[in-house]
Amino acid sequence: MEKRDYYEVLGIDRSTSSDDIKKAYRKLALKYHPDKNPGNKDAEEKFKEATEAYEVLRDEDKRSRYDQFGHAGLGGAGQGGSPFGGFGGYDLSDALRAFMRDFGGGGFGGFEDLFGGGGGRRRRSGGRTYVRGNNLQIKLKLTLQEIAKETAKKIKVNRMVPCGTCGGSGAKKGSTKSTCPSCGGSGEIRQVSRSLFGQFVNVSTCPSCGGEGEIISSPCPKCNGDGRVSGSKSVEVKIPAGVSTGNYITLSGQGDAGPKGGPAGDLIIVIEEIEDDIFERHGFDILLDLPVTFSQLALGDKVEIPTLDGKAALKIPPGTHSHKVFRLKGKGIPRLHSHGRGDQLVRLIAWTPQDVTRDDAELFKKLQENTGDSIPGYGKHIYSN
Repeated sequence: MEKRDYYEVLGIDRSTSSDDIKKAYRKLALKYHPDKNPGNKDAEEKFKEATEAYEVLRDEDKRSRYDQFGHAGLGGAGQGGSPFGGFGGYDLSDALRAFMRDFGGGGFGGFEDLFGGGGGRRRRSGGRTYVRGNNLQIKLKLTLQEIAKETAKKIKVNRMVPCGTCGGSGAKKGSTKSTCPSCGGSGEIRQVSRSLFGQFVNVSTCPSCGGEGEIISSPCPKCNGDGRVSGSKSVEVKIPAGVSTGNYITLSGQGDAGPKGGPAGDLIIVIEEIEDDIFERHGFDILLDLPVTFSQLALGDKVEIPTLDGKAALKIPPGTHSHKVFRLKGKGIPRLHSHGRGDQLVRLIAWTPQDVTRDDAELFKKLQENTGDSIPGYGKHIYSN
């Protein structure tokens, strides 16, 4: 299937600035994000399409190649390949990773396999290459009562931490690192080849130093030269009211420390809602099934019911039918990142006694004689013995 023009996808023209490209993408991504459109395949495809266009146009080099050659200049992206190298395709996890990278810090969204490419990414700084630590995932279980209000949780995280003996450098105390003789400290190996079309330069990571530009001749005995050891740390995370299962929070730099002084990955807190014994959640509304007697339905009553905030009074009018639903405005779940709350729905369920005594039976027979054995609207004697 032929791809649409990336500028058309984002609704912008070719002179649009980088900041406006980001704004245009954010607007579309929030509109079609899987969290806002659960089970909607069309919205999912539009979310992936918008993200793919954004990933090309946000990068000056890729944008230049796209402007000059179109999809053909992106390694086959126009024929179903990925504009990010090779023909691996561009799936939902790619799109969610890209969205979370630029807009997910501390935010919420649907959670897919965000950790396939989370660690091991390299970043150059000060003439050497650092390897980023792995992202970590932790599930945080919350009760409905905790979800109904902003809460803070302290979590113990087992992770890789910088080695205290060598300070994270990986080198034995008192020793020094030496410049890699293979790459001269650049961390890269350049190979020049010539062809009929001219000279080509292939740049690859130096295999001798792993791109770091330095060699450790005397590794730290505590961490064996890795610069980090197993450890743990307690972190506090604030949970806004209204979250639900699948929402996540990103804590930047709270994942595994990178090897040999590399930057730490992120910690992803994934929300998991504990099923409540009393309330049933429906979006931001909650449902309570309330058992009541025949007498309460027929004669009416005023009862006290549980809510997320404590207790509330409910008036049952005389002649109420079983399964009648009452709505208590603003007694539900607070709306995430918005104003107001959902409602509490109360469904009355007629309770039928199981062990009927002889006296009880006489009373029911007397009631049947007084009220008749027909139900209005259903004809006479439809339920008679």
